[in-house]
Amino acid sequence: MGVKTIVQQQYRNIVDSAAASAAGLKAPPEGWLRTVRSALGMSGADVAKKMGVTRARVPAAERAELAGGVTLKSMQAAAEAMGCRFVYAIVPASGHVEDIITAQARKKAMAIVGTASTHMALENQKLPDDKIDQEVERLTREIAQEMPPNFWNDQ
Repeated sequence: MGVKTIVQQQYRNIVDSAAASAAGLKAPPEGWLRTVRSALGMSGADVAKKMGVTRARVPAAERAELAGGVTLKSMQAAAEAMGCRFVYAIVPASGHVEDIITAQARKKAMAIVGTASTHMALENQKLPDDKIDQEVERLTREIAQEMPPNFWNDQ
């Protein structure tokens, strides 16, 4: 196993660990800023004072969070003002990096096998479906392992 492979596996472990920690975690309907502020019993004015901003900035940040327009810097500042820490992550929907890689490899394998099957069918040499499935699985494993330079290209 090369250094690149070891480093990539370390990155995968970090992402998979974050995904496991975030499993089932969903933003509350009112957003994190308002929910945490309410849980602490803090008013918007209390948070604004600790942040050193105007009162209007707190509800504006809460609305921006719900609309997806809040900045990371604002979230961090508000979290710190409430005695919290702001955490964000990008995690695989499935929970594992390997699932995304396998799905991409399968897509590429199916394209390769599909092209070959079409040519073989034109020559009346079509493979049975179980052989096609076996070849797709074999190619999927091979492509996922090698991750060629064009791996993420969908062409």
